[in-house]
This record gives sequence, C-alpha cells and structure tokens, in this order.
Amino acid sequence: MISFEPIGTVHSPYRRTEDMPIQASAARGIRGTVEVFPRYAEGLKDLDGFSHIVLLYHFHAASAPKLLVVPYLDTELRGVFATRAPARPNPIGLSVVRLIRVAGAVLEVEGVDIIDGTPLLDIKPYVPRFDNRRAERIGWLSKRIAGMRSKKSDNRFHG
Repeated sequence: MISFEPIGTVHSPYRRTEDMPIQASAARGIRGTVEVFPRYAEGLKDLDGFSHIVLLYHFHAASAPKLLVVPYLDTELRGVFATRAPARPNPIGLSVVRLIRVAGAVLEVEGVDIIDGTPLLDIKPYVPRFDNRRAERIGWLSKRIAGMRSKKSDNRFHG
C-alpha cells in the first residue's frame, strides 16, 4: 500500500466541476492560491525564483476509477491512460501554473484549472530544459485539440 498525505490545499474560483476549464492552458488569467500547510512552508524557500510551477494533486472529487472513458474532447471510448480524465486508478492530477508571488506559506498562481479545496500532494519547479519536449504525435487528440479552449468540464467524472 502506498499512501500520501496532502501538503496543502488549492483554492480557486471553481466551486463546481461544470465551470472549470479542462486543462490549465485553457485557464489563462484565472487566479487562485495554493495554501501550503505550516509544517511544509520551509520547503518553499527559493521557489519564488521560478515563473512556473507544477502542482500535483489528488482528484478528490473524481468518480470511481474507469479503464475506458469518453474524454472531454471526444465522443468515443478511450483507454484512461490515453486521456487526462480524472477517474483513474490513482487519481493524481498535474497542472503547470504561473507563479505570481510567494507570500509566506501561500502561493498566488495563475492558470488554475483545479476545483476549490483540492488536496495538494506536491510542488515542483517547471524547468523548460527538463520538462519541455517536442511531441511528434498526440494520438486521437490531434483531431480534437482545437476545441479545448471553449470546452468546460462537466460531471462525467465526478461522483
């Protein structure tokens, strides 16, 4: 058994899943905060030198895991590992957000696509030389990605 304990909480303007963008890149201008619990605050030292951070969090509002899902940008059943759907065997979410400011144990961020109250598992600095890759193919998404900015989440993955 593997278990994780949250290190903080993500706060956003999204109280309902139906209002959320489906990816952080479609949440430009949307601000939120990341509250890091006091016992982990020391770990934020030097984070303010980074323009972007990676948030890893628990999809706490997701429905039971499914191996086949109809993703937000599609109408066909797909294998969950070929999607970003939250109803996963290990419901871990990942978002790259802009770090606006570090104020004590609170991070002000922009580009938030996360529901308010989400348990935070980890924070990592985004480093383009480490993290940016040129993808030669993006599977079934190549025919659907153009509609991402206008697509909102819905209740299909939330229980």
